This record gives sequence, C-alpha cells and structure tokens, in this order.
Amino acid sequence: MSQPKSKLSRRTLFVGAGTAGAIAATASLLRRITEEAAALPPLKEPPERGGGYQLTEHVKRYYRTTLV
Repeated sequence: MSQPKSKLSRRTLFVGAGTAGAIAATASLLRRITEEAAALPPLKEPPERGGGYQLTEHVKRYYRTTLV
C-alpha cells in the first residue's frame, strides 16, 4: 500500500524557514536603523539670504589634498 503524498516537501519547508529568517533579520535591521536615525541631531536651518557656505576643517583638508 502506498503512503499518501504530502504537499509539504522538504524543499518547501527549507524555503519557508529561509524566508522567515530573512524577514526576521530585515525587521531587526530596520528597527536599529530607525533608532539610530532618531538619535541624530536635528539639521540646522539654512540662512535666509544665502551664505550657507562654511569653511570647516573638512573643507580645508580637502583643499590641502588638491594642491599640486
């Protein structure tokens, strides 16, 4: 006598487990990203009449690297 065929194969089981694991990993990463984004300081408002350029240390370092 033959056994009844199950619709749940081993391949289907592993695909389901892999999908569930990927969803869980994505959910944990998204939560961490939103927590880090909430911890960032708010951006400064741009000046009303322009003049938003600031000569910071980062900009000075860039100009030093471009000297020939």
